[in-house]
Amino acid sequence: MSSFVLSTDMKRVVRQSKFRHVFGQAAKNDQCYDDIRVSRVTWDSTFCSVNPKFVAIIVEASGGGAFLVLPLHKTGRIDKSYPSVCGHTGPVLDIEWCPHNDQVIASGSEDCTVMVWQIPENGLVTPMAEPVVALEGHSKRVGIVAWHPTARNVLVSAGCDNMIIIWNVGTGEAMISLEDEHPDVIFSVSWNRNGSLLCTACKDKSIRVIDPRKDGEKIIAEKEKAHDGARPMRAIFLSDGNVLTTGFSRMSERQLALWNTHNMEEPMTVNEMDTSNGVLLPFYDPDTNVVYLCGKGDSSIRYFEITDEAPYVHFLNTFSSKEPQRGMGYMPKRGLDVNKCEIARFFKLHERKCEPIVMTVPRKSDLFQDDLYPDTAGPDPALEAEEWFEGKNGDPIKISLKNGYVPSKSREIKVVKKNILDSKVTKNAENSAPSSKCATPAPSVLTTNGRQEAMLLF
Repeated sequence: MSSFVLSTDMKRVVRQSKFRHVFGQAAKNDQCYDDIRVSRVTWDSTFCSVNPKFVAIIVEASGGGAFLVLPLHKTGRIDKSYPSVCGHTGPVLDIEWCPHNDQVIASGSEDCTVMVWQIPENGLVTPMAEPVVALEGHSKRVGIVAWHPTARNVLVSAGCDNMIIIWNVGTGEAMISLEDEHPDVIFSVSWNRNGSLLCTACKDKSIRVIDPRKDGEKIIAEKEKAHDGARPMRAIFLSDGNVLTTGFSRMSERQLALWNTHNMEEPMTVNEMDTSNGVLLPFYDPDTNVVYLCGKGDSSIRYFEITDEAPYVHFLNTFSSKEPQRGMGYMPKRGLDVNKCEIARFFKLHERKCEPIVMTVPRKSDLFQDDLYPDTAGPDPALEAEEWFEGKNGDPIKISLKNGYVPSKSREIKVVKKNILDSKVTKNAENSAPSSKCATPAPSVLTTNGRQEAMLLF
């Protein structure tokens, strides 16, 4: 009897998981992006955003803010004269590629603006100083930008004015402003899987679940003192609707916690890790339910599998290296090499370079591993912006990765500016064409001098 109990206990210790043997591998030197002056600004964002075409990196810039946009294949030493996106007048704090168009990227800056840029198909040839649209509404620096996962042209931004704004990028309008929900600086904002809810982490140590389109009270769940420590927290939605947070205990130990949004009195589980003071940035893969934690200033990436059974969060492994990371980019699933059983690819920022790190599940077979690659979110939006603001929801439109991801040609949809057109024209009157021309109902193209006479090219 005792031997039977022992064997079942041993089985419980060695939990079955196809991700137990995932291993990380750093790219060789010739596959890195070298001689990049990564931003030194003191802000806890990733400083990097990646998609199947480009890697974007926030860099040091004299007299303003800039970020580099490099085609993925442009590895090796990057010349100092390589053109950058340099339209902000203050340091850039956060960047994110649009999930529905691999040539569109949003940036938030210390200059209190959010800007949206359309990158040429083959990358930049000359510096880009004019955005397709500049979104002005924050009164302090903008530290967070995040695209809606399923609705085209919907973008959320959060600033140090403790305010969240949801924009219709196609018209340049601030559609929803959340001004009273947060009494202090917002550390993170995350959409849920279909983009119907937001979860936020705030300096007041609370995490909040918000329904931004709801009339009246928009906070539908809240947990005060989710983590007792004073250092910044992060909160992200998981695909099942639970919320995963990273933060610090009162003794400055780093923690990972899981919360059920229907009952946030107590966490479902809390994992204590170490006493380092770097903020833990979580990257989540909804297809495999694996979460990767990258600490700012750490030299390692820890990864965990989230399951339905207690203890819910299962440590898988740690990828360790020698150099500390200044920031981290995370490739969407459709940008991975399915033939090599690659389940994640990170772009680790050093002081002077960007180094890809590939996470692989060892498999002997050369066949497509459908258990590793369930259908994943594709680039097509489920909704238009107007539909979402009217109250509709849509789950991600999924694609199969069986034959590898083949990018389709980006559609160019020109969206005419609405009520802000006249004010923009007036602002740029001395440089721009007569306003009578701008008032025509037909979509006009972006002029060389003005921020926009019309449109986001989607």
